[in-house]
Amino acid sequence: MMKAAVVTLAGQPPAFADFEKPVAAPGQHLVRVAAAALSQLARAKASGTHYSSHGVFPFVAGVDGVGQLENGQRVYFFSPQAPFGALAEYTVVDAAQCVPVPAGLDDVTAAAVAIPGMSCWAALVERAGFVQGETVLVNGATGASGRLAVQIARYLGAGKIIATGRNPAALDWLRAAGADVVISLDQPEDALAAALAPHLAAGVDVVLDYLWGPSARTTLITAAKTLPEGHQLRFVQIGSISGAEISLPAAVLRATAINLMGSGIGSVPLPRLLHVVAQVLAAVIPAQLQVKAQAVPLSRLAEVWGQADSQLRTVFTMA
Repeated sequence: MMKAAVVTLAGQPPAFADFEKPVAAPGQHLVRVAAAALSQLARAKASGTHYSSHGVFPFVAGVDGVGQLENGQRVYFFSPQAPFGALAEYTVVDAAQCVPVPAGLDDVTAAAVAIPGMSCWAALVERAGFVQGETVLVNGATGASGRLAVQIARYLGAGKIIATGRNPAALDWLRAAGADVVISLDQPEDALAAALAPHLAAGVDVVLDYLWGPSARTTLITAAKTLPEGHQLRFVQIGSISGAEISLPAAVLRATAINLMGSGIGSVPLPRLLHVVAQVLAAVIPAQLQVKAQAVPLSRLAEVWGQADSQLRTVFTMA
């Protein structure tokens, strides 16, 4: 047996409890877990609300982490074999879903940066086909994922970066981290549209949207009114913190060359996502990517599971 974050009922948080220790089948690796992040994806899959949830109980929560193979190699792993998860002393993962962790990159940072870094890198490169020098707008840039999106866009060579968000201190940090323009979302819709309009009129190439909801709707409608004629805007939907649905006038998609798409599990093949993770991990040190993280022993699971701080990544450690 081993200690793990065990989910026994739909809609119930996991409990720190005993669970059978996994045994690796051919083509799989047994991983001794060192660190695993408490991501929005991990929460959603544990609660059964994510579209990729399997609904079979009991199971161990957690979708990814960093650990050691039996030969001592440190790896990042993604999507352990059900019913095993990342939030446990051990897990089992298909060999193809393990990525080496660069020397010099600590376990907690690697675990904290992997999914948010993957989400923006995949959205930019795999979905939007980002080209160096293009203008990128990050909608909802003050959370952990959005902050990384600004840093990664700068590292990949964006010509201009526009960041939106509500937290004034975080917006100031983003300006120092590479955003050329910061726009507060804490203003009426017409004021937000007026703030966005000159930048969209100058030609935004890619929008990375972590919010959906009212700000995404305002951005799309304003883009339809102000983008240069024929200018291609790739709007990539990544997260829906501000709402799962919007009401969008059909004319928005006819009035200009807006390409509306999403980025996530399913829209990008898993091998490509793992390739992106390898690129993100390799970039952390040379790009000086920063992510705010707190390391918490898994035994404190019940204490921190329900805490939500979009700017701070909780990373469970198994020590």
